[in-house]
Amino acid sequence: MNFFETLHAISANAWVYGGTFVLVLSILVFVHEWGHYIVARLCNVRVEAFSIGFGKELFGYNDRNGTRWKVALIPLGGYVKLYGDVDPASAHHDDTVKDKDTGAARPMTAEERSVAFFAKPVWQRALVVFAGPAINYIFAIILLTFLYSLSGKPVTPPVAAGVIVESSAAVAGFLPHDEVVEIDGKAIASFEEIRQEMMITLDTPKHFVVRRGDELLEIDATPKKVEDEDRFGFKHSRGLLGLISPRHAIQIDTIDEINGQPYADTESRRRALAGLMGQRFTVSMKDGDEMESLVVEPQAAFNSLIVSPEADNPESSVLFLAGKPASAFVKYDPFPAFLRAVEQSWVVTTGTLEALGQMVMGTRSASELGGVIRIGALAGDMAQQGIVALIIFTALLSINLGLINMFPIPMLDGGHLVFYAVESVLGKPIPDHVQEYAFRFGLVFLVFVMVFANINDIVQLVL
Repeated sequence: MNFFETLHAISANAWVYGGTFVLVLSILVFVHEWGHYIVARLCNVRVEAFSIGFGKELFGYNDRNGTRWKVALIPLGGYVKLYGDVDPASAHHDDTVKDKDTGAARPMTAEERSVAFFAKPVWQRALVVFAGPAINYIFAIILLTFLYSLSGKPVTPPVAAGVIVESSAAVAGFLPHDEVVEIDGKAIASFEEIRQEMMITLDTPKHFVVRRGDELLEIDATPKKVEDEDRFGFKHSRGLLGLISPRHAIQIDTIDEINGQPYADTESRRRALAGLMGQRFTVSMKDGDEMESLVVEPQAAFNSLIVSPEADNPESSVLFLAGKPASAFVKYDPFPAFLRAVEQSWVVTTGTLEALGQMVMGTRSASELGGVIRIGALAGDMAQQGIVALIIFTALLSINLGLINMFPIPMLDGGHLVFYAVESVLGKPIPDHVQEYAFRFGLVFLVFVMVFANINDIVQLVL
């Protein structure tokens, strides 16, 4: 999809893409800032403002504690302003206040100082700051726990429905219906987990334990590093092993060759396929100017309409490759669902850190770093796929928001925690001028990253 096609797709569904993006981001910002807010209140810190968005206030109200709750014009973040802080980022503080009668600055009273953020013990300040990223993780785990226990976790069996000819998997000896049990000693329970491993692996050699019938086999394979492009034109790198998911099926009229033999019409293809059920053979389809071939072994039980077609049934023209049901929603009791949610949060965290490390080392292109355009496109796509996909996307985005805020960069929560750690060791705050330069650096760095990420999105859409 080129730039103009993407622009048309997004503009034609502006409320879906834009509305979903703003809604999801606003929820996650609210959750993050509520973490700061509630712990600040528990530590007896006065909260002056709780804002969703930046810039001009659109609407708001004051609660009985004197906090101004508001929604601002630019819905790309938010903040909690704590009493005594000069700015919402807690980069500076001021121990003076303006006298209500004269407007002149005066020192804080003991009572005012007792509710000022900067006057609290370092452990309380660290707790208030840490609460933001922590609540993002907690929120994601709660979302996934409810999803896995009420609706179920979407799971595709870790079975190869087919193998791409001449791929790493084919060279290593994988066959259709092989079940991946382990990758580098890690137990594998779904095809999604295989895909996650390959997203991060790139071209690193991997050791697989595979179940073939009643046997357990050990296979070593090195995925091929490839660059994929989604329908919007955004690119990302991954390792291509060459296994086909059980969810994959083939329209018969797209098949050009069966076992190297060309077929001119759909009916002759269907007859050829019907005679090969339960056998291992190759099917070849054109992918642009190239021919892609798969080794498959479809079963008659899942392709009865090919053997005995029904004119009005669209499945008569589809070749199903899997030898078992392609996917299922696995429901868990609440505690196992919680454990699965924690496990998923850990997988997302480690995978994100590994991918960022690959960008730093140069093994993964920094052009994969996306901004608001890419996130908005993903949010809209998830909304169109249904509520389950949108909930999973929201949970994963919440995890990433919490993780990013823990990076030790001044202006982010992680940067504040580093300052507090140094303060606790030294027994005194870092000098104001050092913090000033650090926050300036942090601001410049974050602006650079944001601009770079959004330029990435625009360049990949245009080119």
